[in-house]
Amino acid sequence: MDRQLPEGVQSLPDVAIWESVFTVAPLVLVGTREEDGAYDLAPKHLAFAMSWEGHFGFVCTPRHGTYQNCQREGVFTVSYPRASQVVIASLTASPRCDVADGGAIAKPIITAVPTFPAQRVDGELVCDAYLFLECEVDRIIDGFGANSLICGKILVAHASREAIRHEDVDDQDVIADAPLLVYVAPGRYARIETTNSFPFPKDMAH
Repeated sequence: MDRQLPEGVQSLPDVAIWESVFTVAPLVLVGTREEDGAYDLAPKHLAFAMSWEGHFGFVCTPRHGTYQNCQREGVFTVSYPRASQVVIASLTASPRCDVADGGAIAKPIITAVPTFPAQRVDGELVCDAYLFLECEVDRIIDGFGANSLICGKILVAHASREAIRHEDVDDQDVIADAPLLVYVAPGRYARIETTNSFPFPKDMAH
């Protein structure tokens, strides 16, 4: 059956869908413990809440240290950086350094990122971020092409006081006081300071 696309719409190549258009995603820093005991941070944008009951997941690849650390240690942390921390978020994507015996050491830049210890898991969280999650690995699902989904159960969450919503404070004021950092894939970012209420239908639960 010959079905035509609407005027102005064109098909995208399967291998380059997410490189062909811009999409908006959160940007988080996932923290894990390396095999040698050091701590690592890695930026992730395919990262999201996976339920209303405290599950969080992110996409990774078995080739990355983050995947291997989660699989071995069974825990990870998540820090949501502020818009003012975009450079720190970028630096955590630095590659590991090779050593003489063919192994690798933790990213040197990580030692320059201010962190504080997690309360319930063996991990580090990024200072001055606005939301912090401490998670235990619930399951790892392989097979999304070369990628995998790492899902964790949130054991405890923390947030900066000014970023927490309150009944007596307008939501827009909360966002204005603590602007959000979003990743505009591929390769861009934005600072969100102004938002509008979504026009939900009457009596719709959200």
